[in-house]
Amino acid sequence: MKFFSVNEIPVNYFFSEPLYVDDGFVLTSQEMPFTAELKSALKEWNFDKVKSDGEIQEAYHDGKTQKKKAGLPSLNDNTKLLDAKAFYADLQRFADDIFTRAAGNGRINYDIVAEKIRDVCEEVKVNRRFLLQVQNDIQAESDYDFLAVHVIKSTVISIIIGSYLKLPAHRMIELGVAALLHEIGMVKLPPHIVQSKAELSAKERNTLMLHPAIGFEMLKSFNFPMAINTAALEHHERENGSGYPHKLSGDKIGLYGKIIAVACSYEAITAKRPHKDARGGYEGITDLLRNEGKGYDDSIIRALVFSLSIYPIGQFVLLSNGAKAQVVDVNPDDPRFPIVQVLDEKNPDGQNQIIETGPTSVSIQSPLSNKSEGFPDLDISQ
Repeated sequence: MKFFSVNEIPVNYFFSEPLYVDDGFVLTSQEMPFTAELKSALKEWNFDKVKSDGEIQEAYHDGKTQKKKAGLPSLNDNTKLLDAKAFYADLQRFADDIFTRAAGNGRINYDIVAEKIRDVCEEVKVNRRFLLQVQNDIQAESDYDFLAVHVIKSTVISIIIGSYLKLPAHRMIELGVAALLHEIGMVKLPPHIVQSKAELSAKERNTLMLHPAIGFEMLKSFNFPMAINTAALEHHERENGSGYPHKLSGDKIGLYGKIIAVACSYEAITAKRPHKDARGGYEGITDLLRNEGKGYDDSIIRALVFSLSIYPIGQFVLLSNGAKAQVVDVNPDDPRFPIVQVLDEKNPDGQNQIIETGPTSVSIQSPLSNKSEGFPDLDISQ
């Protein structure tokens, strides 16, 4: 392979072969431009050189010698959306097996869970926007599987937050394992309480609030790392001391617990439960941004917002020009102006139109619901 100086690579040019930062980390494929954001990130990470078997070229050549629009993702790949749904289905099966095993007093093997989370971290790294774009479609099909759906979605969001915070690889694994198992104590509670559609009595609420401590003891008995056990114990603690089980506050709460608290709360707001309907991603973000009573760590809220946008990936929106669109990627510089896919509008090449919103161009006027505002489901069947 040939080495290339990061400083000398022109922004928005392409490589004819994949570009690597090391033997196991692909920076760009042939159809992806070398963006200003990527160049800045490499400098921030102190990488002076990258390598490739290819050559630098001004345009992406796929036999038609056409140049992709700089700065915008190629998000018209229906296969990747289908793959994202298949990924969630596989992860849900894994979580279901873990929870069923734990409910039957079986042991959970840390190495097996950690290996699965390594795969999840890699999937998030490569296909983050597709996973988020379909996440609203991943809903529990019955009252019995909402717990597994909750933890897999919370795990993906937690890993995305951890990535924004630039956690090292081993801590990402710990965070992901903790997120996947943070509700494990629920399997030891009476099902009629966990799955109740009615308001719980004071006694039932007190029983439900035992699950963090139960989960801590379970994971401890399985010889999981203490950082993971503690995260399961602390995911309902709050910055202002209003949480449970120990009413910890501020720096007394571990980082994993703080991250899972935000990811778990965002997922809970935006998901259907036995006792409530789902709310939109925009509502979930704005609820957390208000941070009433300062229950959450501001730095974790910021990480969530910059990772998902104010109008989160997957959110349907009304644009200032009257068009309807779906948010498909973030703007790393300003979460108010994400990248959107305009519905029912095509480019001359037949691909869905994707645009950057902004303060002086087309902007987002309001969030919309694909159910209440007459949106058709996006066709990802091809």
